[in-house]
Amino acid sequence: MKIGFSKADEAFRQEVAQWMAEHLSGEFASLRYRGGPGDEHSFPEERKAWERELAAGGWIGLGWATEQGGRGLSICQQVIFHEEYARAGGPGRMGHIGEGLVGPTLAAFGTPAQQQRLLPGILTGSEFWCQGYSEPGAGSDLANVQTRARLDDTGEHWLISGQKVWTSLAHEADWCFVLARTEPGSQGHHGLSFLLVPMAQAQIRVQPIQQLTGTSEFNEVFFDQAVTRADNLIGQPGDGWKIAMGLLGFERGVSTLGQQMQFQNELDEIIRIARANGASRDPLLRQRIAQAWSGLKVLRYNSLRMLSGPQDGSLKREAMIYKLAWSTWHSDLGKLAMDVLGDEAEILEGAPYQLSRLQSLFLFTRSDTIYGGSNEIQRNIIAERALGMPREARAV
Repeated sequence: MKIGFSKADEAFRQEVAQWMAEHLSGEFASLRYRGGPGDEHSFPEERKAWERELAAGGWIGLGWATEQGGRGLSICQQVIFHEEYARAGGPGRMGHIGEGLVGPTLAAFGTPAQQQRLLPGILTGSEFWCQGYSEPGAGSDLANVQTRARLDDTGEHWLISGQKVWTSLAHEADWCFVLARTEPGSQGHHGLSFLLVPMAQAQIRVQPIQQLTGTSEFNEVFFDQAVTRADNLIGQPGDGWKIAMGLLGFERGVSTLGQQMQFQNELDEIIRIARANGASRDPLLRQRIAQAWSGLKVLRYNSLRMLSGPQDGSLKREAMIYKLAWSTWHSDLGKLAMDVLGDEAEILEGAPYQLSRLQSLFLFTRSDTIYGGSNEIQRNIIAERALGMPREARAV
């Protein structure tokens, strides 16, 4: 595990910080600290324009291989970019799923033709992606996917029918990667395939899900014989589970350090308010703030340890505990925010009753231990896959 950075790395840090200061201004100034979890509905068109600004500056695909249009930067420099991006208040990325998940998955499992056709739209910030994994009966239990896909009579197109749920920004996406069952009668991990599906078709209906925050960045997505080309299958029929797990491995990549810097921004805001309203004088609140600070440091060191391994989508033990660790920490931070605010936590200024940043943080963090794999399931994964313990008994 490497904790320090070289002089060249620190020079790169200054380059990133200067670019962010120069470009996150003017027409983009209003995007600072916006569009993160609980606020993803904000400024979608402006954030798409920001993606194009990042692309013009060469800040998309930093870790991608140069032959795939990326810059091939080191893990250290990728970490630095994500940290400085969050430190500067860079907005929630509309292109995160494309750059962080789809790109590496195509690089690992896609054909050269698929890479040449699909990677440029991500690199230029002109095409956006959403994730078609969870279903009403297959959330944390992803192997229970029931969405079906079959080749049409010509063999040139897949026809997809089923329902996905909790699909972030599906209403803004151009593409969706879909885990679907392509082998009739198959169960569990078997018979699944990984398909890339264009969203702009009448056979796909997107329905928003309103959350506690009053926002609707999550959606249900209904596929009614939705069509995608036969060559939009990644890998072979039946490879879906392997590819899906590889993609989830990429999700535990360098962007986790950027996520933690966003957490730091939230903690800094809590500390600022605690000092201003006197809550910092309460010894119990001071202790909880100190615990939050030290807990965030532990998350950082574990992430650096996690990133010291192979970057091929395989999950080390350190990666398997990350979701459980950050979701619990962040959920506690939401509670801390409300206790520091005191009575103000339950007050809104007036119509239209817009939530403050910390109120939105609290409400959204109620879901942290559920989405992306519930904590209960994560504990099973740690026990069975990381520690090699006997599998939990399951009903036949």
